[in-house]
Amino acid sequence: MKFSCNRQKLNEAVTNVQRAVSAKSTMPALEGILLKVKNGRIELSGYNLEIGITTSIDAMIYTEGAIVINAKLFSDIIRRMPEDQISIETDEKLIVYINSGKSDYKIIGIPDTDFPELPSVTGDENIEINGEQLSSMIRQTIYAVSDKDLKPAHKGSLFEIKDKTITIISVDGYRLAIRKENIDYKGEKSFIVPGKSLIEVEKLITGDNENVEITVGGRHIIFKIDEYRIISRLIEDEFMNYKSAIPTTQTTELKVNTRKFINTIDRMSLLLNERMKSPIKCRIEDNKIKTSCNTSLGQAYDEFEVESEGEDLEIGFDNKYMLDALRFSETDELKIKMNGPLSPIVLLPSEGDSFIFLVLPVRLRNER
Repeated sequence: MKFSCNRQKLNEAVTNVQRAVSAKSTMPALEGILLKVKNGRIELSGYNLEIGITTSIDAMIYTEGAIVINAKLFSDIIRRMPEDQISIETDEKLIVYINSGKSDYKIIGIPDTDFPELPSVTGDENIEINGEQLSSMIRQTIYAVSDKDLKPAHKGSLFEIKDKTITIISVDGYRLAIRKENIDYKGEKSFIVPGKSLIEVEKLITGDNENVEITVGGRHIIFKIDEYRIISRLIEDEFMNYKSAIPTTQTTELKVNTRKFINTIDRMSLLLNERMKSPIKCRIEDNKIKTSCNTSLGQAYDEFEVESEGEDLEIGFDNKYMLDALRFSETDELKIKMNGPLSPIVLLPSEGDSFIFLVLPVRLRNER
């Protein structure tokens, strides 16, 4: 195998593909990137048995072939090479020769036969969605994916496609995030994608990606983003009945300036840390939100004006969970609906219904 290519393009491809490479594995090939050189292009693949990322770049090919190179070492070498062009060659003893200008490296490769075969995914029909829309949907729901829940389904996001609408749902037992968009797809599908895979999908979507193509198979899914393909296993588990968790009535409704609420909770949070956990108390009366916090470090109080309808209310909530919901709403103004001190707090956009965020309240000490 022998080729030369633009160092910057190779470095970008290696950096992105490396995200799917195992940091530590009993199989050395899983810690490497598979290079396949053929048909005037270099195909690069990383795969940790849960998620795989592949891409290809143009190159000047002298001899075709394939080899696996340790991802971290390969990435470090390419990033530090001095010239714009880089040449790579291998011999029959799996020695890899890397040259750029006056810099030369000679490292040991791994047989390409040791690299596990990436799953093949065949779907009845591909789903296309605008890249910016998908990125926004993932970003606004990924925060509610559980990283501790014993239930596998809650370590991923549920995708529901029906009536030309795609909905992404994430839940971790304390909060729920729902985000939906219209798409030009008539079919119906439901599947759960691991949160870790969705993080990598979101990272690869840039402003240049017009559409992302999704192929759903029986056990795996492919996201095609320009020259990149992300292959992920699906989570085979039953997702919670999230619709039953959404309150259908409310006794108190607010229209809130998002930034003011965030700043207020930020100020309350100065008295909170991992060891000093205490709910923020929120009193709603006289068209004001009056917040207070009491820990062994001290006390804090703040208030700001809102538009309020319905009953006065006192409710408690976790500062981090509420801050996440407010920040990921990505909107200047929110509607907040509540149905008493123990019912989930519902956050909605001031106009439309593109998202629904739920935050469970925390029981205050004076409640019985």
